[in-house]
Amino acid sequence: MATVSLVLGSGGARGYAHIGVIEVLEEHGYTINCVAGSSMGALVGGLYAAGALEDYADWVKTLNRFNVLAMLDITFKMGAIRGDKLFSKLREIAGDPDIESLPIPFTAVATDLVHHKEIWFQRGSLQDAIRASIAVPGVFTPVEENRRVLVDGGILNPLPIVATVAAHSDLIIAVDLNGQGDLPDFEVPQPSCPILATDGPHYDAQVLRELEADKEALRKSKLDGNIDILMGAIEVMQGALSQYKVAGYPPDLLISVPTDTCRFHDFHMATEVIAVGRQVAEAALVELENQSLSR
Repeated sequence: MATVSLVLGSGGARGYAHIGVIEVLEEHGYTINCVAGSSMGALVGGLYAAGALEDYADWVKTLNRFNVLAMLDITFKMGAIRGDKLFSKLREIAGDPDIESLPIPFTAVATDLVHHKEIWFQRGSLQDAIRASIAVPGVFTPVEENRRVLVDGGILNPLPIVATVAAHSDLIIAVDLNGQGDLPDFEVPQPSCPILATDGPHYDAQVLRELEADKEALRKSKLDGNIDILMGAIEVMQGALSQYKVAGYPPDLLISVPTDTCRFHDFHMATEVIAVGRQVAEAALVELENQSLSR
């Protein structure tokens, strides 16, 4: 079967869809021999290249809203969240291998605010590369090193197609998390953990007790409104940039995940979003394979 250079775009919690896409690619027999990603795409792609994606997927499927809030370690220095708790968990899942030692070539893309350019991480600490790539301005603290201030790769390159060209795979497949259109028409499986309802009077009793016991978590939940506004602006920008990147170097297959799949910070929705990724990947691959048969 064909080899694939896989490009995983940025888009917050919609990045869980990358997991579903990878699952479907493997089920169809494709061999992924190169991965590049920005932001959440770098996180998922890096864990896949390290052979730890299945363990990560199992973990995020257990997260409810309270678990996500409890993961936040808020600071008021150059951003809202340090990410130390998250990366402690990622280190537990995947360790911290050097990128050049991974069985699959991997590139994480970040943005250098000082020198106004994108940075490709292809060597060195996997954890450091992912941390820089997901540092959304105003949400995660930036990474400061070697006279550089590194933030989210999606600021300049939300869909880093060019980073995969040198692999000379049979296909370049890009997953855009800022796609337009409606959600696929299918039944999303119910999550395996309770989720706090924010738009009605009914709350899961256990989650409510946990929130009442943790006033800090309640304060953190007030970030939602500000994050919605900030992320809305960033998503508009990234959507336009993604179209520009695709026009400049069209992939062999573009898989689009609709922006209304979930909000940027709905990290408690892994089960549902992974299912969306599977659905859009199945539809795209069936169309691609049918086109190949008709030639």
